[in-house]
Amino acid sequence: MNKRLLCAALLWLPVFATSAATKVSEQVLDNGLKILVKEDHRSPVAVSQVWYKVGSSYEPGGITGISHMLEHMMFKGTDKHAAGEFSRIVAENGGEENAFTGTDYTAYFQTMEASRLAVSFELEADRMRNLHLLADELKKELQVVTEERRMRTDDNPQAKMQEHFNAMAYTNSPYKNPVIGWPNDIENYKVEDLQAWYQRWYAPNNATLVVVGDVDTKAVFALAERYFGPLKSCDCQSYTLKPQAEVEQLGVRKMTIKLPAKLPTLVMGYKVPVLKTVQHEWEAYALEVLAGVLDGGSSARLESGLVRGKQLAVSVGASYSLTSRLPELFTLEATPAEGKTVWNLETALKDEIAQLQIKLVDNDELQRIKAQVLAKAVYERDSNFYQAMQLGMLETVGLGWKVVDQYVEKVNQVTAEQVREVAQKYLLEDKLSVAYLEPLPITGNITESKTEIGVR
Repeated sequence: MNKRLLCAALLWLPVFATSAATKVSEQVLDNGLKILVKEDHRSPVAVSQVWYKVGSSYEPGGITGISHMLEHMMFKGTDKHAAGEFSRIVAENGGEENAFTGTDYTAYFQTMEASRLAVSFELEADRMRNLHLLADELKKELQVVTEERRMRTDDNPQAKMQEHFNAMAYTNSPYKNPVIGWPNDIENYKVEDLQAWYQRWYAPNNATLVVVGDVDTKAVFALAERYFGPLKSCDCQSYTLKPQAEVEQLGVRKMTIKLPAKLPTLVMGYKVPVLKTVQHEWEAYALEVLAGVLDGGSSARLESGLVRGKQLAVSVGASYSLTSRLPELFTLEATPAEGKTVWNLETALKDEIAQLQIKLVDNDELQRIKAQVLAKAVYERDSNFYQAMQLGMLETVGLGWKVVDQYVEKVNQVTAEQVREVAQKYLLEDKLSVAYLEPLPITGNITESKTEIGVR
């Protein structure tokens, strides 16, 4: 981030932190479709997103990745629109469209000139209940998904390592499975599998429609009623998901992964709760701040201490997702510098964790990290797309969109004592999983890591 822009953002943080609540209007149609609208008139553009409460964490064994496969098939036509026509119509209207699948949701979106919102609604409403799933189209798309998996995972040592790491770190949580699916499951999809998945989850009462941009809220509600109102709901809500609670981990887990790669890599993950599952809400926000202390920019501890200071790593980072549907991992990832090893890095990272468990973060450091976390929130809200994404994601995972308004305040309330307390409570050796990537000679193409799944 440009330092000058960051400083400007920090000057505005007090205003942002005390500003009025996000002006979101909500309506639920008779068929169960929830609609969220946020007016933003800075440019004559509107973002429209449809979020379905289904992702890879909903999938049983044998059909892993089917949510992602269905996402691809959603562009294959209906009675009204032949395969490929959806994208052509959006493009002819000057818009952009795509879709993505995650562990907890599948979402479809268009960005168009605001007056063309009806085009987006008509197309999305049509494929919400009238999708054609044909064997010939599935055969074609299976080749596309197989190639996507090869490029993003099988030929990417870091992504392949992460996949195996997740499968080891989780015992029974569905987060152990890759969003794109295991290869054998992908090979054996049948049209009947996709049809059953589509009928089960794709309906207005299992979806949220989010619109952000240069729109009139009442007009959007009327337009949604016109196109989505006639759609029939499904009995999706009768498919109550089991708790899927991860069993207690009883000791450190370690694995070595041998793959063709340029450099060794270390991944460490501690089992931690998220906002939806934590006993005390503040703990999730304290873990968020803790991640910032370790990896909140160039002045954070990992970058300044292990990369520039001790020169143990060429890259190092920490990550935590407090808005997942199920308990997550607090992850540390690093690549050793020349002459150093993954074991050197593992020791150094554990030392950093130990310091957080022993000594309070001083006030200057804490305020700097909070400022960086909050500045990031400011910049993310500058994007219509990301504003819509925040609302849709929070609603779909079951937290509710109003959590958007709470984030700044909750982060500001985190104390140094709370940061130390969550470090002591959750970053424990017995809750740790560790994976080492041991490089083998490279004989083919090696690609860089990608995180988007299903973006076409």
